[in-house]
Amino acid sequence: MMRKPQNVLLLACVVISSLTVFYLGLSTMECPSRGHWHGSHGRRYSWTSLNLGQNMSGPQIPLEYNENTPLIFVGGVPRSGTTLMRAMLDAHPMVRCGEETRVIPRLLAMHSTWSRSARERMRLDEAGVTDEVLDAAIRAFLLEVIVGHGEPAPRLCNKDPFTLKSLSYLSHLFPRAKFVLMLRDGRATVHSMISRRVTITGFDLSSYRDCLVKWSRAAESMYDQCREAGEERCMLLRYEQLVLQPQQAMQRLLHFLDLPWDTAVLHHEQLIGKAGGVSLSKTERSTDQVMNPVNTEALVKWVGKIPADVLKDMADIAPMLSRLGYDPQANPPDYTKLQEPSHGNSTLLMHRTVESPDPS
Repeated sequence: MMRKPQNVLLLACVVISSLTVFYLGLSTMECPSRGHWHGSHGRRYSWTSLNLGQNMSGPQIPLEYNENTPLIFVGGVPRSGTTLMRAMLDAHPMVRCGEETRVIPRLLAMHSTWSRSARERMRLDEAGVTDEVLDAAIRAFLLEVIVGHGEPAPRLCNKDPFTLKSLSYLSHLFPRAKFVLMLRDGRATVHSMISRRVTITGFDLSSYRDCLVKWSRAAESMYDQCREAGEERCMLLRYEQLVLQPQQAMQRLLHFLDLPWDTAVLHHEQLIGKAGGVSLSKTERSTDQVMNPVNTEALVKWVGKIPADVLKDMADIAPMLSRLGYDPQANPPDYTKLQEPSHGNSTLLMHRTVESPDPS
């Protein structure tokens, strides 16, 4: 009398198992272009359906992107050469940076606000949103955006200038990531902002004095975090060095990033709009400039444009000029003879001579 109920139960189990397998397979077939998250700790991004990298003759594209992925983050105060830097990196066959995401620095700024507020932290903890939970969620979001907003590549990078205001936190989220902090004479940076009407939150574009004060504060924050990360994780690179000696600067940079030398990085303009090359945004203000080969035209455009009263107070208005090795009283300084930034071992990477293959 008991065999019939047992048979019915067994049949029900078989049906449920079959339906589960069927729908799991169906969901995989319906979403071939999207990754999925799994794992209790890593929250790893996996290109399982695309099977990318399996039939490539060159460097393979990773099948998984996770917290141990060696991401590249390029940043600095806007108008410091970050777009040129990422375009030159994009020209490398192993790298994809792509356009600014805009959402990444905003999310990081929100996290910074939460972290600074003891009251907000307490509320999050009470809700079970611990640091571990929040870190996992932010890490997953950043990976989804960085991986998904462009073509897959062996090395992925992100270029949102103010992302490096959260360099220390990013270093925690991605322990194998490397950071490239672009530095530029603050007077040239601010003149570029004002003359090109580049809107930046908190900067008063009607005032050279205000913009220079804000530049100094932002540069200090990112510079100090770069020093704290150390020379193995963060490299300082001057815009002036990049345009005056592009080959030498890129050789040092690729060595730092553990990437092989490729002359394509010196001719990014030839790869604009081409598959696997350099993709430019129609809305980014620097796009029209990086359409051209690397040049020195913008180095001294600021000279004669800054009000006399601001020039007189320059050392006090923007103390980071002196700290970064720019003479605040020279208009302009000799950019071929800049002093090394003061304080910190990460300056070693700015002038170190690296043996590289002959690029010719």
